[in-house]
Amino acid sequence: MQRRVPRKSREIPRRKVYKALNTVLAFVSSRKHLATTFPMVRSSVEGLLKRPLELAQVAELKALLPDLINFAYIARDQLRIQAETLSQVQCGGRTSPDFSLNSLQQSSSQLPGIEEDEHVLVLEFADNTRGKKQRTGSLLSLPPAMSAAQSKKLIENRDERFRTAVNELLSATPDGEDPVELLKVAAKDHIPANPKARSHLPKAEAEVPSPNERPSVNEVVQEIQEQHWYANQITDRRTFPARTAREGFLSRSLSASIQQALQESRKITSFYTHQAAAINAVCNKKHVIVSTSTASGKSVIYQVPFLRFLEEDPSATAMFVYPTKALAQDQRVALEQLLWSCPGLRHINVATYDGDTPQERRAAIRDGTSVIFTNFDTIHASILPHEELWRNFLHNLKILAVDELHYYSDLMGSHVAQVIRRFRRVCAAVGNREVVFVSCSATITKPAQHMQRLFGVEVEEITDDGAPSGCKDYLVWEPPYVDGHAPKLGRHSAMSEAAKLMRYLMKRGIRVILFCKIRKACELAMKALRTELSAEGRLDILAKVMPYRGGYSQEDRRRIEHEAFSGNLLGIVATNALELGIDIGVLDAVIMLGFPFGLASFRQQAGRAGRRARDSMAVLVADMSPLDQHYVKYPDALYNNPIEDLVIHLESKEIVEAHLQCAAHELPVSKDDTVFFGPLLSEICDKKLIKDEDGWYHTHPKYLPYPQKHVAIRGAEEDKYVVVDITKVQESGQGTKILEELELSRALFEVYEGGVFMHQGLTFIVKEVSHDARMAKVIRADVNWITSPRDFTDVDAKQTYRIKEIPNSPHRLFFGRVEIITVVYGFYKIRNKCILDVVDVDTPPWERQGTGLWLDVPQNILGLLRSKAISPAAAIHSACHAWMNSFALAADLRTECKAAEKEMKAAESRRKRPARLIFYESLGNSGVTAQALDHASEILKKAQCTVESCPCQEGCANCVLSPACREHNTISSKIGALVVLRGLLNLEIDVDSIPTQVNEFDVADTIVEADFVRPISGVEVEAA
Repeated sequence: MQRRVPRKSREIPRRKVYKALNTVLAFVSSRKHLATTFPMVRSSVEGLLKRPLELAQVAELKALLPDLINFAYIARDQLRIQAETLSQVQCGGRTSPDFSLNSLQQSSSQLPGIEEDEHVLVLEFADNTRGKKQRTGSLLSLPPAMSAAQSKKLIENRDERFRTAVNELLSATPDGEDPVELLKVAAKDHIPANPKARSHLPKAEAEVPSPNERPSVNEVVQEIQEQHWYANQITDRRTFPARTAREGFLSRSLSASIQQALQESRKITSFYTHQAAAINAVCNKKHVIVSTSTASGKSVIYQVPFLRFLEEDPSATAMFVYPTKALAQDQRVALEQLLWSCPGLRHINVATYDGDTPQERRAAIRDGTSVIFTNFDTIHASILPHEELWRNFLHNLKILAVDELHYYSDLMGSHVAQVIRRFRRVCAAVGNREVVFVSCSATITKPAQHMQRLFGVEVEEITDDGAPSGCKDYLVWEPPYVDGHAPKLGRHSAMSEAAKLMRYLMKRGIRVILFCKIRKACELAMKALRTELSAEGRLDILAKVMPYRGGYSQEDRRRIEHEAFSGNLLGIVATNALELGIDIGVLDAVIMLGFPFGLASFRQQAGRAGRRARDSMAVLVADMSPLDQHYVKYPDALYNNPIEDLVIHLESKEIVEAHLQCAAHELPVSKDDTVFFGPLLSEICDKKLIKDEDGWYHTHPKYLPYPQKHVAIRGAEEDKYVVVDITKVQESGQGTKILEELELSRALFEVYEGGVFMHQGLTFIVKEVSHDARMAKVIRADVNWITSPRDFTDVDAKQTYRIKEIPNSPHRLFFGRVEIITVVYGFYKIRNKCILDVVDVDTPPWERQGTGLWLDVPQNILGLLRSKAISPAAAIHSACHAWMNSFALAADLRTECKAAEKEMKAAESRRKRPARLIFYESLGNSGVTAQALDHASEILKKAQCTVESCPCQEGCANCVLSPACREHNTISSKIGALVVLRGLLNLEIDVDSIPTQVNEFDVADTIVEADFVRPISGVEVEAA
């Protein structure tokens, strides 16, 4: 029987305080110009209570409702919602009250209740931004605009939540205990401490355990589950047991000097099974690919055989190829240490030869170096065009080793395959047909097949991993509800959960890397860590956390890599730039902020944690996107589903021709070169190259004098914007500083006047953008909001080059010229996923043209979708994803993704889009869309069968969801996609079996019937 406590002693005083707070905050938080600072809230509450409001009373409520009430100090700057400079403030023009960045005195427009102190005590409810019910497709909420009735309802809901919490406390109180006293004790931990008072900083837990003294991963997971903030976030846990090393044996023993070098430089006294098997194969002149786990010692398999070759022939040379300059630098240092430890080989010179190598050093490297570390860009653009200068080096070449072979697929891999064929041809021409090709890769499907298609040679495959590995835990982490009793409040953000988990792990001595899918997420995560660690006083940990992503200067990247490799860092926040095997020291944990771009990336990122026998962990922090939620519900797919096959496009006439023009410039081409370039060579030579009187083919004059400059193997080169920090110019007249360079496709969405630009976790305000000079000027500003662009991209078919039948269907496939226009017309100012302000900007549109493929959705299918209340936009969007998921070369294509901001609006849109599935090439003209047209009907049928047979309910990565969707797959309809696909194939559709959809909101239709696109003259419909 439940024990009763007198009502007066347990509830009335606190209920009155709570009711007064509830009333005041419901009013204050619904008005953007009022800040929920404790001084202002306190005065209003005291007016209602007719007595003083103490901190302890609020702390008791915080202890009772820890997830619902936010009661803490924040930096005073974090309440600003504008970022004008002092001169702008003096000239007027401010549109909403706030602080200026450089104000020297209290502004008359200062927010009510703000204390002129470094930090401000804030009191608010977690649901304080909820006004009108938000449309489910939106990731952001608009500023609250509550009516009197809505405010009353909000107050009633909070009151009910208070009564529930009180009853829970009473039920949980042991017999003989006073719940009020227990609440008072608990409240002591919730009295906020001003960060100015350094006495509050933690002392007992300030010491971070050393790497050798850190707790085990299992202990850390158990500790996490005991934390007050843990709310069953771990929805799935898999533990993979440790694996012991298995020793392999060489068929021919190494010399004593090589054995000594291995022992002294790397402490290697024996080889794992895969190392031994690969070394034996290379020494037998076999081409080899080794596909094993991360950190399994793969570099040894080509370095040791080359040392043997050097002992046998001092003139032997080698090329080691890496996808990034950082990785090449890393491996060069390791080989230099190995050679220096090898008596008799200390004189051997190694060098990096890439685009950064000074011209004055290049001749010396060619003539006096035995090993060069390079990349395929350099081989394509510098080495092969000047083969006459490299003949001696290539004649003596024993090994060409390519690391991270899985990196080369899709468009870039297809170019690299042709570069390798040009390379083999030149080597044969200088009398060297015995080069051994060696490659290393992460665990992929069909490694031998992938290398054979890249290199055009027979390959021996080694996948039996003999390296040891420690016990590894995989966790799926779902952010908890803000308030478990009020699910409508939503869940905490994946970003905040990932940052919180990372902070905890670092405090326990766990060295961790946080992977983010995009650069902006990387900067936001670093900003969150900087803010929270500073607020906690853990500057010791903050000093050991660094971000790493593309766009940083080479100097910054090398500095970060050095700090990581030296073991000085506890945490790294990175994009997939660190998926590759750059040695950044030993890591104990990987956190993935959202599901990466495919299962291969998921497993590659997870593999960055754990070396040798140490235990490790990998955590997927799921966001609310449909794709992430699919893996929350079906975690088995993360471990059991096969990795996608890597694709090399050898049948593209455009790519083969581009490289034949280059090859003919290096050495004249003959029909005998079909052995290198395949069956397309004959036709291309006759049609596209120039034949001389002796039957040799030469580069067409329009590509001379340097055909290689017409071929970008990484895709079309983009113009770049320079981001310049002018803070010191404005403050003290000092010079500017270049922060980074941004590709045009990124710059449009990241630098616009008034927006927030982030660099290494620091925030800057964009003051001026010159699109003519390709320059953005920014100033340093500590602001607690971010900006998100308001933009759209229209992909429109402009002219038809080819028309093709779909078997047994009256509908057609079209191929031709498309126009892509991207417009950034404004931005949102956002804090905690709530829109603070909506700003218009005037930026020039980004216009480009390319080739594309499209299918028009017939009018009767549109009518059927509408009759079943299925959004045509969602159906078309999902059908596009389904088609791309069924096309092997889809990584090089893009489609027009549908944005929730537009598709969830009730207001009629002025930007109606044609009912069309459209696909276009993202990186220049590689011929992928033409190839797609030739197989489009089979792809369409495959997509329909996949969607129809997929057991998922709402869509998954196998059918209608795409990891690459720029709009997070928010606008999606699996059943709609199936209707569209069956309609295009002219398959029977059972209308009665399609349920009418129930939509929570009335939304405007944004799709109109597609117009016929004018064909060029002479176009005829091709048979299926």
